[in-house]
Amino acid sequence: MEMLPFDPSIAMTQSGIDGLKKATDMAANAMSDEKARKAAQEFEAVFLTQILETMYAGIDPNPMFGGGNAEKLFRSMINEKTAQSMAKNGGIGLADAVYSEIIRLQEM
Repeated sequence: MEMLPFDPSIAMTQSGIDGLKKATDMAANAMSDEKARKAAQEFEAVFLTQILETMYAGIDPNPMFGGGNAEKLFRSMINEKTAQSMAKNGGIGLADAVYSEIIRLQEM
């Protein structure tokens, strides 16, 4: 087996390798931070949907203009969209707490 001559111009130093690894890790963490933020926001939206569903369950619909299966379906959809909008615009702070916990657990 023939050995190729050593060319220092293409050799990467250990610090160069470490720098490349650090840059790659930072890029991967940026993506995982974005995913963690989205997951936390979705969790808050689901939580808020449950709160809204419970809140509206105690309110009797107006018999003259409301009630029936159509209102139940519509109410469920409007609760979900309202909760998603609330979570996207800051919500109740649950997404921030969940996000912080996700990041803390990733660093372990």
